[in-house]
Amino acid sequence: MKPYQRVPIAESGESLVEIPLEKFAVESPHPYQLLGAPYQERSPYYLRQGVLNRLLQAQIYLQQTHPQWRIQIFDAYRPIAVQKFMVDYAFSQVLQAEGLTVEQLSPDRQQALWQQVYQIWAIPSTDPKTPPPHSTGAAVDITLVDAAGMIVNMGSPIDEMSARSQPNYFASSSDPVEQQYHIHRQLLRDIMLKAEFTRHPGEWWHFSFGDQMWAWLSDRPVAQYGGIL
Repeated sequence: MKPYQRVPIAESGESLVEIPLEKFAVESPHPYQLLGAPYQERSPYYLRQGVLNRLLQAQIYLQQTHPQWRIQIFDAYRPIAVQKFMVDYAFSQVLQAEGLTVEQLSPDRQQALWQQVYQIWAIPSTDPKTPPPHSTGAAVDITLVDAAGMIVNMGSPIDEMSARSQPNYFASSSDPVEQQYHIHRQLLRDIMLKAEFTRHPGEWWHFSFGDQMWAWLSDRPVAQYGGIL
């Protein structure tokens, strides 16, 4: 159990609503759907109403300093079935990178590889006390696009399982290009924090409002959004 999962949940019952995609940039088709993730009748482009309201506000903050820039939504709501699919996919990618098969792994080595996956991916828990953040409709993975519609370079792609995913990875770099990566990450952080989100400590792209991680990071006694299976 991760520390934030100890925060109790007092479910607000707030609706999960469709994101008005015309107001944001999106990657289409959705990367996980391309892989075959089982969304069924669901869509990755849903959030709780209060979370969506704050995301719209964050974009206003962005455009106050960077006119015509937009937030690009990479991923939002994620059903448990999709969470499990992506966790299994990430594990298969780790195996492939190592040139291994499951049959070749010792129990300790297999456990170590799963821990590597769970540095980025939440366990697809069906326990109502420990829902994956994205399965609450309160977490969103985002980046920025500039006035020309080009993705702003953050120095590493979303979902990369490496140290570069750490929000402050480039903070102390003396390389001008890497300094710019950090500036871009700070801009993203600043507009989201101004809209009352919190940022995942290990992922520059992951922000949430109202879930257990948000409550834990902002020192709130309870979370207001639980899992939506």
